Order: sequence, then C-alpha cells, then structure tokens
Amino acid sequence: MKRYFTIGMAGHIDHGKTTLTKALTNVDTDRLKEEKERQISIELGFAPLHEDEEIQISVVDVPGHERFIRQMIAGVAGIDLVVLAVAADEGVMPQTREHLEILDFLGIRNGIVAITKIDRVDEEFTDLVKEEILEELKGSIFEDVPVILTDSLSGKGIEELKQLIIHTLKEQDTRDAKGAFRLPIDQVFTVKGQGTVVRGTVYEGKVEEGQLLKIMPNGIETRARQLQVHHQPAKAAFAGQRAAINLSGVSKEDIERGEVLVSSEHFSVTKTIDVAVRIVGDLEHIIKQRMPIKCHIGTAEVMGRIVFFDRNELSNSEGEILCQLRLDEEIVAKRGDRFILRRPSPQETLGGGWVIDPNGEKYRFGQKTIEDLSRKKEGTPKDRIKAVLFEDKVLSLAEITAKTSLDELMVQEILKEEDFQGISSKEFTLAAIHEAIEAEIADRLNEFHLENPMRQGANKAELLQAMQNKYPKMLIEFVLNSGIEKNAFQRKGQFLQNKGFHPHVPKSWQKRTDNLLAELKKDGYKVKPFEEYYASAGIPENLKGDLKRYLEDQETVISLDAQNYWHGDHFRAAVEKLKNGTAAEFEVGHAKEVLGLSRKYMIPFLEKLDSLGITRRTENKRIWM
Repeated sequence: MKRYFTIGMAGHIDHGKTTLTKALTNVDTDRLKEEKERQISIELGFAPLHEDEEIQISVVDVPGHERFIRQMIAGVAGIDLVVLAVAADEGVMPQTREHLEILDFLGIRNGIVAITKIDRVDEEFTDLVKEEILEELKGSIFEDVPVILTDSLSGKGIEELKQLIIHTLKEQDTRDAKGAFRLPIDQVFTVKGQGTVVRGTVYEGKVEEGQLLKIMPNGIETRARQLQVHHQPAKAAFAGQRAAINLSGVSKEDIERGEVLVSSEHFSVTKTIDVAVRIVGDLEHIIKQRMPIKCHIGTAEVMGRIVFFDRNELSNSEGEILCQLRLDEEIVAKRGDRFILRRPSPQETLGGGWVIDPNGEKYRFGQKTIEDLSRKKEGTPKDRIKAVLFEDKVLSLAEITAKTSLDELMVQEILKEEDFQGISSKEFTLAAIHEAIEAEIADRLNEFHLENPMRQGANKAELLQAMQNKYPKMLIEFVLNSGIEKNAFQRKGQFLQNKGFHPHVPKSWQKRTDNLLAELKKDGYKVKPFEEYYASAGIPENLKGDLKRYLEDQETVISLDAQNYWHGDHFRAAVEKLKNGTAAEFEVGHAKEVLGLSRKYMIPFLEKLDSLGITRRTENKRIWM
C-alpha cells in the first residue's frame, strides 16, 4: 500500500524555514496579510513535497516566534520527520533549543539539520558554524542526524536535502491506517458555497468521502461531505496525510481548533490523565504541587494543574516522573499520546511526556500510588495485549505480536485465558468487547421491540449497518451468531428478536383490533375492502402497515388481493371444504359449486392457493399438491 508522511520545518524565527519550504515545494506557505507584512509565520503553512508510487510527503512550516508556540506544537504533533533550520549567519538560537526540547518530548526521532543562508557567509565561516551547531546538538535528539548546507535563493543543497528526506522516509514505518480514524483539528474555516471545512494531519486510520464522523469531545455528529489533500479532491485520506474535510450539518462556530474528528467512540474523553513527565534541563522556576499548567496535546491547548504523589515541588530534571494532570476541559486522548507542558505565566516550556492512562482517577498521596502508576506504565504482557485489542477490537496473532513486541508463544498462551475470545483460529478479541457488543445488540433489539411491538424483529442488515461505526462487521456477526446459538437472540428469516419476544398488538389497540377481526369474521367470504374495516375500527394511519403485517404473519387474516382479506378461520375452512368436495384435479366451475362464491372472490382465492403451493394450475385445471 502507498504510505503517507508529513514532515515539519522547525527552528528560530527568521532562520529561513518558509523560504526553504518554498524552495523545496515551490509553494509559499505564508498566506495571511500579517505574515506577508511582518515576514514571519503566524499560522501553520502546508505544502506538498513529493509523491511517487510508494509514498506521498507533505510539509508543515511551523512558526518560530515564541508567541506562536501553540501553533508550533500543533504543527509538529502530527509529523514523522523534522527539518531543523539553523541560519549560517546566526547559529543556534533560543527558539532553536526550545524547539529541540519540544520535538524530544513529542517523541520525534527522525530529523535532518539544514544550515540555511550559506551564501551570506564565506565557506570558512560556514565550517565554523557547522562545528558550533554539531557541538550544540550533542546530547539532543539531533546529535547524530545528517547536516545539509543549503541556500534557498541560489538553490544550493536543495535537491540534496529533498532526496535525503525522500530516502529517509522510505526507510521509515508509516502511521497505522488500520485503526479507527483520528484527526486532531488545527484549522477551521468556511468556504463560500461549501460550508465548514476542518484541516489537520490524520494521526491514524483513514477517512472516506461520505463517512459518518463525530467531533469530540462534544460528540457532534457530522459527515465527511468532501475531502481534499493539498487542494486536490480525494475519495479518502490516510494516516500521515494532511487533509481538508468539508463537513455537513455543522457551522464554523460549532468547532474549535484542538477538537478531534473521529470515526469511533472508543477514544477516551477525559479531564484526568495519568502521565509520565520529563522536565527541561534548564528549568527557571520551581514546579509546585497543583501548580497551574498549560497542556498541549494533539492540537488542543488546555489549562489544568499538575498533581504529584511523591513530592510537593520539582526544581530540576530528575528523569521520568509519574504524576497526573487534572485539566479544566475535556480532551480526547489514549495511551501513548504525547504532550507538552508550559507555564502560563511567566511563559516557558516546563517539559513533556506521554499518557499512561487517559482515564485517571483520584489517588492517595504516597509511594503506593507511584508503584501502582509504575506497574500501569510498564504494563504486564497481558495488559499490553488487552490494550491493543481494546483499541483495534479484532486482531490476528501476528498483528498482536507486532503491536505488543511480545514473543509469539507468550502471546498464544495469554490468549488462552478467559479475558480473551477467539473468533476464528487466527483472530481474537476481548471477552469484554464480546459482552459489550452482545449487550448493545440486546439493547437495540429491545428498543426496536418497544417501538415496533407488532413486527417480527429488527432487520439484520440494518442492525449491522448501525453498529459498524464502532465495531468490525465480522465481529458483530460472530457475536450475533454466538447469541443465536445460545438462544440469547432468535432469528426469523432476515429478522432478529430478543429471546422470549413475540410480536403482539399493544394493549391500547387490542380492543379496536378485536373489533376489526370480529367484523371481518362476521362478513364471512363476502368481505368489504380492508380499508373499510380499518376505518370502522378506528385504526390510525400510522398503525395500519404494522397491524396488517402482524395479522398476516400470525395468519389471522389472509390476503386474496391488495384490497380484499378473509379472516384466517374462513380461509382455512374454505380450503378444507374445497378439498373435501373435489377430486385430485378440479376446474373453476366445480370450485364455485362447492363454495358458492362469485367470480369476484373465487378467482383471487384460487390464485392465492396457487401462490401458497396448495394447488398448481395446469391450463384450465388445478391439481392439489
């Protein structure tokens, strides 16, 4: 399959990131009037870099000025490789160091250093700057990355840099396109005649045109009306791609940057997250217990407080610290998501880390909580298997082994435990997921029975369609078939029922139904059009269809044609009388003699016998079957 990547341009203000992006892509990512006037990037800029049969690469140009740090974090949160721009005439600057720390905390390991503006200095000075940069980068995530000398105006080194980016990404694993779709929103705008559009990097999964989606954490339902990738219409967008999605049924005011577009509800919506945090090396101010912090996660920026369980303050870097963030607003997160912490005032980057558990609880202060968090962080092999199955719902043995980095034999042994459910010889789910699906099917059927008591049950295809946004179709069918086998559900042709359900007329309409049937029975074989019985009994329009279907299913009434129905007792009596009064073969005239019916009722009655397989017509005769 084709793979998709997004790379980021990072570095100090005025170190040539935007110009370098334009040299690589021939796209000017500075769009806003203020950006043109001030010659700095305020919002994120995007451009297509390269596409061939194997990969597609996009570029994010992130702002370098410290005031625009939020946009910078939003930009790098979804990237696979960073080009760190360092100007030859200035070298490493404060924002360069801060960007490096942010990239480290976000877990971005693939990088290239581009020394820009080399035509502004002589060759000897360039060599000195390169040595200074390499010395400065020691101990950072960029210590051993390639360094390319470039000048965007003359074009020096540009093609070399581009080819290095392509080669590096071809060797790199892509994001997971198999899981549920997730896109943290970093831009919201309107297009005249089209409506609301959101833009972001697809973190995982894929989205297709027409797909039903939700905007989290508020749970607003919408649909992907149209998709674009780099201003080109697309039928789908995949993990690693920049995508613009035209949403139906929502306005620009309904959505904010930082919210998340998803295809599944299994992502946690939370305000309390257990985390592992690392602190910057040159912290200027002490971090105190329950101190206000600003958390950047995905594209969201949320205020909250940091809660320690083994200390009351932190003054320097002490490795990884297990603690908790209690946020003021809900976010969408899952285990492994990266975040950045900043001090609101005075503004500075404090550190960053990753989410151990998005559904944190209130814990007691003390070593026991730290030990519990440590166990949760490390996760037993069983915990790790449960975590990947909880996310993907169904996985093969090979997929579980790859996602957990566990030994295959160990995985096989753990999957034999009662927490897990084999749905075939090769695929597995969690017993808890099986139970949840079975309970949801039962709830949906119960709701259907309450709303439609006279119907046989819910249509199986419609039930599967309604649940496919949360679970794979094959998993729903497995649970459904399992439920039928153990008699939790009943199947009547294409319809599904809960155990013990029987179609019935609601008590509030039983008397009128009895009156209808009594009048129908009284009229014998010479019935009026069925609509007249409805009217006489006072059956409302909205009940007619279900009542007729129910009475036919129960064989209480039998249709002769679209207008005329007999009471079931009369129909069966007529069949019995005709059978006793005729030979193995009979004609219409003979039937009329036996039953004494006019042609108006006789012909539809005989045709009904044919359609039910009771008789078979041969020319002008009928044969009893």
